[in-house]
Amino acid sequence: MRVDARRAIASAFAAVALVYATAAAGEAARAAEPPPSQAAAAGERFEAVVIDAGHGGEDHGAEGPGGLLEKDVVLEVAQRAARQLRSHGLRVVLTRDRDVAVALQERTRIANDAAADLFVSIHANAAPSRAARGIETYFLSLDASDEASGRVAARENEAFGSGVSAPGGDADPVAAILGDLVSTEHLAESDEFARLARERLADADSAPSRGVKQAPFVVLMGVRMPAALLEIGFITNPKEAQRLGEAGRQDDLAGAIAGAVLEFARRYDARRGAGSAAAAAAPQSTPQEGPVPGQGGGS
Repeated sequence: MRVDARRAIASAFAAVALVYATAAAGEAARAAEPPPSQAAAAGERFEAVVIDAGHGGEDHGAEGPGGLLEKDVVLEVAQRAARQLRSHGLRVVLTRDRDVAVALQERTRIANDAAADLFVSIHANAAPSRAARGIETYFLSLDASDEASGRVAARENEAFGSGVSAPGGDADPVAAILGDLVSTEHLAESDEFARLARERLADADSAPSRGVKQAPFVVLMGVRMPAALLEIGFITNPKEAQRLGEAGRQDDLAGAIAGAVLEFARRYDARRGAGSAAAAAAPQSTPQEGPVPGQGGGS
């Protein structure tokens, strides 16, 4: 990204930070919202989540001892989380449901076409030190929380090519980033979900949580909904890699992610005065839709 464009985006994002700091004022504004019945009728209820399994196809992601690949681990966890969420009546869209490469723009398109209420991107971490361990959760910022977070984002962003930028082609980069995602509500809700996911994943893991952080992940930039990226463990740590390859561990991680989504959905609906779709729908009535045409996404 050119230096002048990067500075323009940074300046605009600083302005958004001022808006974000006034999020408490949103409570008063909600007094002017439609009554609960109208809000539910207007589609304000949490109904759908997009789960993005990172990497895929020729993009293997990080590799662990013994040849365990990030792309395979995160796809397993994504599919297991999807099954659990569907059993609770939620509509789930996968950006890929098999070992296939999916471009950044296509991941964004799938998410936005689904008109989902949340975007969750699942990855496995890597580090030069084999001793690094634990989970991390992220939401979007143009400036990384710390140097290590910046390195994580740079590694994940490399999967989309060295020249990648925020989706939108030749559109103004500030407008591309300062869309719905960086509205006060979406930023606050992205932060909220990242914290819920950290708590649930930490409960399912004996390794210490490495915290909630912010970084410029390009996969989070173009989606018009709350969004977070989850690093579910270090595949470069021999002990964590062994566990990440086990079906039982994958079920635990998927359950933690699903639990975070369900709790986020409950809070989302409560803020809008709408009944929960997850609570209202019977598991056996959940539709199992086919893959998104042309890609691996299933809903």
